[in-house]
Amino acid sequence: MSFLEEYHIDHQPCLPLRPTQVWTNPAALRHNLALLGERCGLGPAGVMAVVKANGYGHGMLAAARAFLAAGAGALAVGFVEEGILLRREGLACPILVMGGLVENQIPAFLDYDLEMTVSSLHKARQVQACLEATAPSMAGRRAAVHLKIDTGMERIGVHAAGGEAFLRAAAALDRLEIRGVYSHLANAEGEDPALVDEPLAPFLALRRAVEGLLPPTCRWHIANSAAAVTRPETALDLVRPGLLLYGVQHDPARPLLPAARPALRWTSAVVYFKVVEAGAGVSYGHLWRAPHRTRLATVPVGYGDGYPRGMTGRAEVLIRGRRLPVVGAICMDQLMVDLGPDGTAYNGDEVVLVGRQGDDEIRVEDLARWQGTIPYEILTGISERVPRRLAEL
Repeated sequence: MSFLEEYHIDHQPCLPLRPTQVWTNPAALRHNLALLGERCGLGPAGVMAVVKANGYGHGMLAAARAFLAAGAGALAVGFVEEGILLRREGLACPILVMGGLVENQIPAFLDYDLEMTVSSLHKARQVQACLEATAPSMAGRRAAVHLKIDTGMERIGVHAAGGEAFLRAAAALDRLEIRGVYSHLANAEGEDPALVDEPLAPFLALRRAVEGLLPPTCRWHIANSAAAVTRPETALDLVRPGLLLYGVQHDPARPLLPAARPALRWTSAVVYFKVVEAGAGVSYGHLWRAPHRTRLATVPVGYGDGYPRGMTGRAEVLIRGRRLPVVGAICMDQLMVDLGPDGTAYNGDEVVLVGRQGDDEIRVEDLARWQGTIPYEILTGISERVPRRLAEL
């Protein structure tokens, strides 16, 4: 059993021993999916919910089940191992693996009925050859694939200019079941419409050029969270939202979907309390010294849990409804909080790292700002050693 499986939400028959936990709210996930399905005009069935990277830190299985319960038509993951884990947990929906295909993975895709991303004619022929070489019991078996077109990410996929030749050659391979053609928008969050128009135009032109070539069940998709909300014409047959499904905004100053609800609450607890004198240095390197006699609380969470050391000097937490500064260098397993000269906290008091307490709230977007990064990195960086639990918050 892997570390992730051992500490996975549904494998915890009792409360975990660690006071540091991530709480995932399935009701918020269901709400956000319904909201996005309505906003893009396709309904829940037109949403391929992205649950890669441990469900953006929320717990992949919990997120997947919540989205499917809300009517999502399919799921998307980054690696074949993620798809296998979902299949082993009994999920029978379509699951697209968006990462680049490696030849020795092809049998696993077939064994677990996963949809693979085919990003070149060479890889399409590898899939064809693998099926032709399989045992007689698999005679007639076809591989479910989505063909990848590159419209400006320069990651994987055939450039749009060569897309028609690629699609026609792939369609001629009889062991491929082409379930989709897709691309990705590199600048969907930008304010300049041209940043979406430039990659969208060649993708739509390609669709027109091969009209009637591919099966009528083949679905074209390019829209991520931002495009699905702000550019309805990008929805096509399917949308692939990620961040907004989890209630997190790319730019809190310009929320794309204000009604989306954050689905993650990250908490810990006070494990030590002390008084320090004026001038006392705190944590490694004594980057912070107490300006006056004050009280500190120690919290058992650090960069080993995905609470970034780069937030040193900027991070804040909530204790007893008060927003308080994290002081001194954030350690691997612990951090210290300045309660102030008259502040009070006792062992066991809840510490909110992300989420609401009282009338205040700390959001993932705040941590991203303190770290100088994007919310995706904060969410996916929460370590597997932090137990995930379910709570209808």
